Amino acid sequence: MYAHDSSAGEKYEQAKPLVRQLWTEKAGVLSTQVLQEFYVTVRKMVLHPGDIGTAKRWLSHYVNWHVIENDGSAVLQAIDIEQRYQLSFWDALIVQAANRAGTSLLYSEDLNHDQRYGEVRVENPFLAANSRII
Repeated sequence: MYAHDSSAGEKYEQAKPLVRQLWTEKAGVLSTQVLQEFYVTVRKMVLHPGDIGTAKRWLSHYVNWHVIENDGSAVLQAIDIEQRYQLSFWDALIVQAANRAGTSLLYSEDLNHDQRYGEVRVENPFLAANSRII
C-alpha cells in the first residue's frame, strides 16, 4: 500500500523501489488475503472513497504476481501456525501463504523483524538499519 501512498513520506520512498524491484525480478508473491486487504486499505486510506476504478486498476496489476489462494487446507495450516507461534490468525494465514509459495523472505511491517517461522524469515523494509533494497 505504501508504494501507492505519496503522503506516507519515507515509507513511500522505501516501498516504491522495493515493489519496482519485485516487479523487475518477477519475485512478487501475494496471497488472496493480502490482495483483499490491499484493496480495502487503499480505498479507505489512500484514495477518495468513491475511486473504485483506481483501486481495481492497481489490484489488476498485482494479480499478475504469483498469487497464493487461501483454500481450506491453507486455513487449517494457518491454525497450526497460529498456535505454534502465538500469532493472530490473520498473520498466520500470511505466513502460511509464504510457506506454501516456497519463499524464504516475507516483507512485513507488522510481524517481528528477523523472526523466523519455519523456513520463512520476516524482514521489515522500513527499519533504518534495513533501508537498503535487497
